[in-house]
Amino acid sequence: MKKLGIIAGAGALPHCLIEACERMHRDFYVLGLKGQANPKEYDKALPMSWIRLGAVGKAFRIFKKNKVQEVVFIGGVKRPSLVGLWPDFKAFRLISQVGLKALGDDGLLKVIVKAVESNGMKVVGIDEILPHLLSKKGVYTRRVPTPQDSVDIKRGTEVARLLGKADVGQSVIVQQGLVLALEGIEGTDALIRRSSDLKRKGGGGVLVKMCKPQQDRRMDLPTIGPKTVQAVKNAGFAGIAVQSGAVLISQAEQTIKLANQLGLFIIGVDVK
Repeated sequence: MKKLGIIAGAGALPHCLIEACERMHRDFYVLGLKGQANPKEYDKALPMSWIRLGAVGKAFRIFKKNKVQEVVFIGGVKRPSLVGLWPDFKAFRLISQVGLKALGDDGLLKVIVKAVESNGMKVVGIDEILPHLLSKKGVYTRRVPTPQDSVDIKRGTEVARLLGKADVGQSVIVQQGLVLALEGIEGTDALIRRSSDLKRKGGGGVLVKMCKPQQDRRMDLPTIGPKTVQAVKNAGFAGIAVQSGAVLISQAEQTIKLANQLGLFIIGVDVK
């Protein structure tokens, strides 16, 4: 197995990957993103360095020094402003290729993939290494969607596809056929919190999460986990629908157990 470079953002997924590499006896090197990943969650004995988000040139030098052959991007990353990014020369050249309007969006991600591979490394998707994290078709929980939930899910997938095509977000919340909110730059958890103030009387409400139609699946696959489930419960909604084969379920056992405890449903749906 080729040596893996792990570019780690926030959340549990980077740790899942590190543990999997250790089980497989696969060599790896971690680059933790400052301001995204939490240094307190990482063992100081790990083969690891910390870089700021805009230090692209430094990242390439570290990976080359450590003979990394494949690279995976994993974990949550808050989209930065240009000032927050503080790009080095290499990053500035990447940004100039796509224009500032694409900062943090699919255009820039595709350029980053191209840049990594032009430096002799291959970008791989987390689903290639840990395919069991991908969502599957069917109901995961004891609770199943009601007929109204199913209508909301269908409506949500239609809207989420349009949202994704516009390269805006990956999630929507629908209740009683009404689109309560669309995901923007704030991320899914903030979307759910914002939607709680818009909830209608009568119950129901579904978070629908999908992959963008044009998305490079090696980068920024949508993810749900225990925090998502808790946020949906706190907002008073009924459940979560994810696109089967295109959404990562972090800490799946814990996520499903929590959904059952809270009386929510989780379902994987095919999207044509």
